[in-house]
Order: sequence, then structure tokens, then C-alpha cells
Amino acid sequence: MLLELRVENYAVIDSLAVEFAPGLNLLTGETGAGKSILIDALSLLLGDKSSAEMIRHGADKAVVSAVFEAEERALSKVLEVNGIEPEDGHLIVKREIAAGGKGRVFVNNQPATVGLLRQLASALASIHAQNETILAFDGPARLALLDAYAGNDVQTLEEKFSAWAAVRDRIAEFERDEQDRLRMADLWSFQNKEIESANLKAGEDQKLETEKRVLANAEKLYAASKSAYELLYEADSSVLENLAGARKQIEELARFDEKWQESLAALAGARAAIEDVSATARDYAEEIDASPERLAEVEDRLALIDRLRRKYGSTVDEVIAYGEEVARKLDELENREDHLRELKKQLDVSAAAYLAGAHALSKKRYSSAKELQKVVEAEINQLAMKAQFKIVVAGSDEEGNWSATGFDTVEYMISPNPGEPLKPIEKIASGGELSRVMLALKATIETGKKSKSAVQRTLVFDEIDTGIGGRAAEAVGKKLKALSRNNQVLCITHLPQIASFADHHYLIEKKEAAGRSKTLVRKLAQEQRTEEIARMLSGAELTDTSRQHAEQLLKANA
Repeated sequence: MLLELRVENYAVIDSLAVEFAPGLNLLTGETGAGKSILIDALSLLLGDKSSAEMIRHGADKAVVSAVFEAEERALSKVLEVNGIEPEDGHLIVKREIAAGGKGRVFVNNQPATVGLLRQLASALASIHAQNETILAFDGPARLALLDAYAGNDVQTLEEKFSAWAAVRDRIAEFERDEQDRLRMADLWSFQNKEIESANLKAGEDQKLETEKRVLANAEKLYAASKSAYELLYEADSSVLENLAGARKQIEELARFDEKWQESLAALAGARAAIEDVSATARDYAEEIDASPERLAEVEDRLALIDRLRRKYGSTVDEVIAYGEEVARKLDELENREDHLRELKKQLDVSAAAYLAGAHALSKKRYSSAKELQKVVEAEINQLAMKAQFKIVVAGSDEEGNWSATGFDTVEYMISPNPGEPLKPIEKIASGGELSRVMLALKATIETGKKSKSAVQRTLVFDEIDTGIGGRAAEAVGKKLKALSRNNQVLCITHLPQIASFADHHYLIEKKEAAGRSKTLVRKLAQEQRTEEIARMLSGAELTDTSRQHAEQLLKANA
């Protein structure tokens, strides 16, 4: 649920902060006051593209931020993966747009990315714009709409499709590149022998570099380790000897004051540590081998490794990996038929697994489509329409139709008037009818996705009521009100019939100050709501009749 939205230097907005509440939040105002700009600003926080052109003239940057109340279970995994700390059921998002085109994103006051905003968006809010139609959806998007209602998880099928496609591509590559492989055989054979004969070990170069430094500085290291051993342990005035003397004095203090007991324990720990370091220094000195022969061997080995690294990789591990890849290619070349048979077996297995998953998903889609079309048709006809609505799921399981989301296609069909044939929803002539269909469809989908948590999700409708009025407008208002019982709804409207259903009514105004326009938002009290709805009914000149009508609307829809 959106608790607060702040916008600075964005389009005609100078600086404003709006606090929203549960239920139905209606935003009204004159055309051009900046209502849709406010929704555009919210869209930025859900991962939409930004433009430096939207920065208010004279400002260096635009800043949009919001506070959401969010269900931690829905967000915890995404936040954890991205290293973002949760904020006790709240999510603070902020986005800056700089004049130079670059911007910054913050989530819970920690640097983030636009990609993370898009990941979080589905758990926070969804925006349904006035010009949104089913035509804006491509095939996969229409399918996703049905899957959203049905609660279908296509991730498992995507993994099966990826596994099948990887084997298919491997076979194609294997068959396509046979001549190139034959030409490369001699080179691969030479490279394989050269790397194998070196008998490399993972991380060997780093170990040899360390050994070379020790051998080249053996005398210095021997002198340093022997000296450390002498000073710590062996000498008459060693650290250990002096520590023993100090311990006796502390024991005397502890006889009279118990607070020195802790210091005695600390000295005992220090003694044990010094003895360990002393023994390590002594053993290190004894193990040093100042062997010129061994140094020469190490240098020769490093020279060989350096030659191989220049050819095959920047590290020994990369050289080893390259050698393994070359060996694999040679093996495939020598045993081509065996490898092809094995790959084709894998292809059959992965294809069967994919088809099983795709058929199961398709079956759910067919049954969900029948259920969804009944619910949506009922919703449409509650919005002052007499329409028939149908969802057509089609497609065959031929390999050419396979995709990561299955082999189905979805079409949304409607007959807005009795006796007329069903047609694709995007071909509806009336914008008002399309607005109501979209509201019914979106309301049904969002209700289907409704969380069981007490934390509400935010649904934004930007002038979804375009092209309607009268009885249809009242029906839309009732639908928005019903939808707001389980979701927080924000809606921009020009219709007084819809505005009268608001739980919280906000007026968006454009004012002029110091020769510049800026947008303001204020929440209306009950008396102010009457005046605003009266304005929406009669225009700029208010009349007693319009005020009475406004009062009747508010009373009827309270």
C-alpha cells in the first residue's frame, strides 16, 4: 500500500508530498493540472523509463520518492538477493533523474538499480492507464494475463524448454561445424598434448611464486625468523622471560585486589600466544632450504607456465579449462556417431519432459479461461453493458509452436451488443465500452492475485472512465469501490458520479507563483468535496442546483 509520494522538480511539479490511505483514493482537477504527471512520477518508482526532458526548467535534477507498506514475505527474497536490508514492513524507494541523462536509484536508503524496481513492482502496485488496451499486449503478454488469474507458475516449464533448446542447439552446432572441426583437429591435438605434458595443477602458479620469493630471500628469512625466536623465547632477556617477571608482580597485586585476576588471565593467554609464535618462527627457520638448484627448477617451471598462459589463459586454472575443452572437442570428433546418438537420446528425454509440462499447463489454461470468461462477463454486465465475453485458448503441440511459456495462444473476444458476433476486444468501436471491459478484466485479475495478507496492494487507474457517463459512470464507481475493499485504489477521474464514491478525495490544482506554474495537491474535507463535485457537474460557475446535486451524490454513495 502506498503511504506517501514525494515529487520534486518533475515537469510542472515544484515540490509536493501526498499521503494516501487505504480504500478508494480519488484524484480530480481541471484538465492540464498535472493529474497524469503524478501517476507518471509513480511509474518511475516501478521501473519505467526516465527522461531528462521531464526535469523542471532551471533544476539540475528531478527526485521522486515513496514509502510503501509491503508484505515482507513477498519482498524478502528479492531484497536479500540484492543486498538490501528490510525496514520493518515498509519499503522506501527513491529515484533521481539528472539533467545529464544519468540517474540514481535507492531502496531503503541503499543504492539500487532500475531492474530492482521492476522486480519489486509486482508486489507494490500496478498502473492501468487510460490508453491501455488489449491491443497493447503481444501474444506472450495476453497469455501472462490468463496465467496471472490462474496462478500458473511457468518457471518450471521455462527451465524444461531451456534444457530442450540447449540440447537441440548442441546437435545443430555439432552437425553444422563438422568441416571446421576436421580442419582444426591437428591444432587441437597439438594444444592438447602441450597442455597435458605440462601436468598442471590448479593454483600451481601462485604457490610457485610464493616459493620463488622464499628461495630468493632465504638468507633474510632465516635471519629474521631466528632473531624473532631469540627475542621471544631463547635470549636471557626474552619477551617470555620478562613476561614471567611481570606475572609475579601482578600476582602480588591480585593477593590484595581481586580486579587483577582478570589481568592474570590475560597474561596467561599472552604467554601461550608468544610460545606458539616462537615455535612457529623456530620451525620456519629450520625448514628454509636455500637451494639454488630448487630455485632454478621453480623459475623454469614458472617460465613454462608463463608461456602456456600467454597462449591459453591468464591463469593456470584457465589453461587447464582450455585443455579440457580441447580434449572434449577431440573426443567428440573421434567418436562423432556415439556423441550424436547420446545427444539425440537427451533431446528425446528433454522433449518428453517439456511436452508433459506444457500439456499440463495448457489444460489448466483451458479450464481457467472458462472460469475467467464467466466472471469477467458478469463484471462487464454490472457496468451497464449487455455483452458476451469469451476467452479463446488455441494452439497445437507441434515443435514449431514450442516456447518457454508453452504452445498456447490466447484471444479475448467480446460481443458488446446482443446478436452481434464475437470479435477481438481491441476491435471494439466504443472507447467507453473498452474502458469498462478493461476495468472488469483488471478487477477480476487483481482480485485473483489478491494477497491473503492484511497489507493491501496499490492499484492505479488513470482515467479508466474515459468515454462513459451517466448510469455507466455510477456502475464504474461502484466497481472501483468494491475493488478498494481488498486493495488500495488510486483513480484519476473527470466524472462526478465516480468521484462521489471516494473514501479520500484529493484535488490537483495548477497555480502561478513568481511567474511560473506549479502543481499542488490537497486532500479535501467533506464541505470541500461538495464544492469540487459541484464544479465537476456544472463547470466553473457553481449554482445552488449543482451543489444540491453534489450533496445528493455524496449522500447516496457514502
